[in-house]
Amino acid sequence: MSIADVRDLPLREKFQILEAIWEDLSSRIEEIPVSTAVRELLDERIERVRRGAAEVHDWDAVKYSIGQS
Repeated sequence: MSIADVRDLPLREKFQILEAIWEDLSSRIEEIPVSTAVRELLDERIERVRRGAAEVHDWDAVKYSIGQS
């Protein structure tokens, strides 16, 4: 399947492809190189959550809420 083919797919199928890609990537997260700058950004975000300055939201809940307001 080419990128052009993906562009022609219905939105629902595009989201299914995104979810499949995300599942594959997340199962192999340790193989993905992370730069120092990205690592520092992630560490800062983790610290913000620990301090209560930010919240973590479940992806399924976020997906459900899209378009609900």
